[in-house]
Amino acid sequence: MVNEIQPGARPWITCIIVLLIGLTLTVGGVWLLALGGSAYYLIAGLALLLSAGLLWARRSSAQWVMALILIATLLWSLYEAGLNFWQLEPRLVMLAVLGILLLLPWVRRKLFPLARAAHLTLAVAVVATVAVLAFAATRQVGIAGSADFTAQVPDAHDTAVPDSDWLYYGRTAHGDRYSPLAQINADNVQNLKLAWSLRTGDTMRPGEDQGGTDAGHEFNFEDTPIKVDDTVYVCTGHSWVEAIDASTGKLKWKFDPKADTSADVYLACRGVSYYKAPAGTATDCPERIIAPVLDARMMAINAQTGQLCRDFGDNGYVSLKQYLGNVPAGYHFVTSPPMVVNDRLILGGWIYDNRATFEPSGAVRAFNPLSGELIWAWDIGHDPQNWKPGPNDQLTRGTPNAWGVFTADPKLGLVYLPTGNATPDYFGGRRRPFDDQYSSSTVALDIETGAPRWHFQNVHHDLWDFDVPVGPSLVDLPGPDGQTVPALVQTTKRGEFFVLNRETGQPISPVEEKPVPQGAVPGDHTSPTQPFSVGMPSLAPQDLTEHSMWGATPIDQMMCRIQFRNAYYQGQFTPPQLKSTIVYPAFDGVIDWHGASIDPTHKILVANANYIPFMISMAPRAPAEQQGLVQKWNGQGNEPPVKGNFSPQYGTPYIGMVHPWLNPLGVPCNAPPWGTLTAIDLVKHQIIWQHPIGTTRDTGLFGTHTNLPLPTGIFNIGGNMVTKGGLVFIGATADDYLRAIDERTGKVVWQARLPAGGQATPMSYQVNGKQYIVIAAGGHAGLGTRSGDYVLAYALP
Repeated sequence: MVNEIQPGARPWITCIIVLLIGLTLTVGGVWLLALGGSAYYLIAGLALLLSAGLLWARRSSAQWVMALILIATLLWSLYEAGLNFWQLEPRLVMLAVLGILLLLPWVRRKLFPLARAAHLTLAVAVVATVAVLAFAATRQVGIAGSADFTAQVPDAHDTAVPDSDWLYYGRTAHGDRYSPLAQINADNVQNLKLAWSLRTGDTMRPGEDQGGTDAGHEFNFEDTPIKVDDTVYVCTGHSWVEAIDASTGKLKWKFDPKADTSADVYLACRGVSYYKAPAGTATDCPERIIAPVLDARMMAINAQTGQLCRDFGDNGYVSLKQYLGNVPAGYHFVTSPPMVVNDRLILGGWIYDNRATFEPSGAVRAFNPLSGELIWAWDIGHDPQNWKPGPNDQLTRGTPNAWGVFTADPKLGLVYLPTGNATPDYFGGRRRPFDDQYSSSTVALDIETGAPRWHFQNVHHDLWDFDVPVGPSLVDLPGPDGQTVPALVQTTKRGEFFVLNRETGQPISPVEEKPVPQGAVPGDHTSPTQPFSVGMPSLAPQDLTEHSMWGATPIDQMMCRIQFRNAYYQGQFTPPQLKSTIVYPAFDGVIDWHGASIDPTHKILVANANYIPFMISMAPRAPAEQQGLVQKWNGQGNEPPVKGNFSPQYGTPYIGMVHPWLNPLGVPCNAPPWGTLTAIDLVKHQIIWQHPIGTTRDTGLFGTHTNLPLPTGIFNIGGNMVTKGGLVFIGATADDYLRAIDERTGKVVWQARLPAGGQATPMSYQVNGKQYIVIAAGGHAGLGTRSGDYVLAYALP
């Protein structure tokens, strides 16, 4: 029986769609198969071309072919991905849509002969595919669990800071980011409202939205405010400092140091520090805010008046370039608040990543918080390491730096440093023994003298830029003999948690050296083993496989598979090669500069994590210089211009390039979740719960901020905070929300839409009997969130 059709009528649009998809899959499938990859894409592409040809001929057998493609793809997908929804989505959704197209009446009526069996079979295949997707979507992603808060446990929070205040980046010097306030809790948090907002006035300037490339700058608002008495203090991306009335949000004063940021590729200030002089001290500035300035200065400001403390350094400023020799423009600045503890002002600094072997020293220095005079420097290339250089002395060039927030135990007299690498990051053939000894480590220094007490290395001979990006969080844990052990938990970019005795540096939970991939570029070497914290849960990602490649559609998933097969990859710690090398985790880290928070009473650690692979490649220097991509340079004066996004790695035989590994649609080649929030029991060493955090709402194509709010978990920059009220507060995610999470279950119990990206760590304080939750919402150019200049405070009505 023949359909009643108009002569020559064809399903043109459907035919063209199927043809183009089939052609793309066929061409890419041949390429992938030639690389030793899956044959599926070639087979599926040829089948779609056949279906397109049958559609052109108006044959109903096109439905038979599409049904077979769908059924075969469904079986193949279940074999490769199981019931993982995010892995099934790129394999099945597009083909299911094509199947639906062929079932539509205005397409089906143009096909002949009328074949109800083909139509029914295709319909069954579509329904089966949709049913599998729907069932997979209902499956729990992450780990569902619940913390038991029923047992009576003694309050163990650090009382060195008044409960109503937030004096340090992590509230106290311990860096646990725990608020002992409970007025806002899981039972009433749904009533939380915006109490006040303030706009700092410091906004992104032209050229500061380019993600930190050599051609531009990256403007970010990463500040965690501090609160002292009745005042909140913030710093901004151009080093402004502002004082805000803690109850009303009204501006008290503002100070702009007129920082020259023209050469800085990363513009951020993560916080300021507070110092109160001992009673009877002869000074006109007894309470002062000490803050970094992005042009390598440090300043002291009267906390009450907003005027410079003229008795500090040179009329309120200390130059951080002193003792560093030549500092090329943009090669040294500080983004983290100095550690003010035991009458010492201790800070490290940011050294321009991956540029040269002869960069300025990464030495850590301690100053007198009143006079600004240098007291000691910890310089690993000097004997002894702790010394006070004279006016004409220079600290050892090119040593590992410590750019993240420091933490401290004032009672033990120790400050804990997170160290990075001796530059450049991806080639270590020119590093000295003392560089390799202290790079990527947690280091404990004597606060008074700067003498090293102990250090623990998290990565040996680091070739991946696995800096330790933040000081450890301190917590007291029960020991095996019933005694309390003074512990610390060091988060890492690798997603490992090292639990150490903070007095001795010895591991409390077992650490094991495991073999890792070998084979560095000529002139370099790799460590045969790396430390793994086997006694603690790890947030490190699973090694990538071709099967695990992702895409929103089969086409970009196929492209990721091709790139995977073309690149060099041997799993975690794959050393960079003279070709595209996949590094995962990478320098952006599983856990970056934001670290983790700790509930010291219930011994629970809460960490937000990221999952995005990077591509690294090295190339011989001589051809690059001949092509004019980089110029010769011996470190004198400023760095000459570099073409493109190359890392010049002066002083080595190679140049380098590193970038996120994204598919043609601009999304990662690894499957969601791309961001998670995890709670870990520090006594039982078990994950309590783990859930994706954030959605795709503000990560649309081509840099737009409009998308479906898919619950993929999303990239996050900035930390979380936990409160005695049983809540975890987090902004950080690229979808511009501040969320409250039930600490017991990990479930979102409240959220507020932010006017700009909240890539900062929230804090909490109390004033006039009311508890506030505060976050800086100004966006992050590198993450691509909306830029702004907001400080927002939430409270109960």
